[in-house]
Order: sequence, then C-alpha cells, then structure tokens
Amino acid sequence: MTARAWMDQCTTLFLDTLDRLTDDELAAPTALPGWTRRHVAAHVHGNAEALRRLLSWAATGVEQRMYANAGRRAEEIETVAALPADTLRALVHRSASDLAADMDRLPESGWQRLVVTAQGRTVPATEIRWMRAREVAVHAVDLDHGVSFADLPADFNAALAAHALAGHAARGQAAGLAAWLTGRSARPPVLGPWL
Repeated sequence: MTARAWMDQCTTLFLDTLDRLTDDELAAPTALPGWTRRHVAAHVHGNAEALRRLLSWAATGVEQRMYANAGRRAEEIETVAALPADTLRALVHRSASDLAADMDRLPESGWQRLVVTAQGRTVPATEIRWMRAREVAVHAVDLDHGVSFADLPADFNAALAAHALAGHAARGQAAGLAAWLTGRSARPPVLGPWL
C-alpha cells in the first residue's frame, strides 16, 4: 500500500472510532499523559491544519511552518478540546476532508519541494502523507475504543515499527533494542518519550 492509501484507510478508522464515542466517553482519559479523548481529537484536527500549511508551502514556495510555537500548539489543543462534542467531531471531519482535497490539488512538482516538520526536520513534501498516516493510525488506537494495532494494515505496522526503531536508535537506544529484538535480552529497553 502507499502512504496515501494508509492515510485514507486510517483516517476512516479514526473518524469512525471518534463517531462511535458518546459525548461522555469523549471526556475519558487516554494513555497519553494529561490527555482525554477530546484532546486526541483536537490534536488530530490541529495536525490536519498544520499539514495543510505545509502543503500550501509546497504549492506556493512561501514558507509556512506547521505551528507558530509549541506553546501556541498546546493552547489550540486545549481550546478545541473544550468545544461542544458535535462541533469537535465536525471540525475533525472537515479538516481531514480539507487535507485530502489539498493533497489532491497539489501539482506533482510541489511534492518535491522541501518543507520543515514540527520537529525541525527538512523533508520533501511527499513525507506529508506518511506523517498524516502515522497520526491518524496511532491516535485511532489512542482513543482506546476497540481499535488496536492489529486492526491497522500489516504493511503499515511494519513501516511504523521500522520508523519507531530508527527514531529510538537515533536517540541512543540502538544497543538495547538490538539485544532485545535478536532475543539476547529478555526485556525491552526503556524507550522514553512517545513517538
């Protein structure tokens, strides 16, 4: 499957899961420290809007960062998470649809333009599809409402595992991961921050 196919499939999974949650269930905590399901939904909405800014950058060549700063990003998540449940759901649906439409309109030349991620990595715009696929897939699981990693496409899970492994290895955990993954250690290393 392509990153766009993963993105589309996992977006549907996220939105369907979000829509099955009652208003009260939206307020339940998640495994993400300090975040309810409302926060996860607000973050997924904000991520779509941020990626739309990168697509605009790719289309026009005029720099547009994903977020003004980390503090503003956190404020936006809190604000959107506090909206009425129907409004929150509608925003998440609309931003997902708008992001897909922006991708469909981006000319082929735009996909090769370099943009900067929220983590400061410079990547070609082609990476945006993979970035969004990861967001909606992992956060569909984070909603903790009947979706597990086993429900995600197998080839996506393989790519996600490789991505996570590379990220943790780059942060100095390669030896511990290698020992565990080759069966030379009975315990996985402590991985640290969320991906």
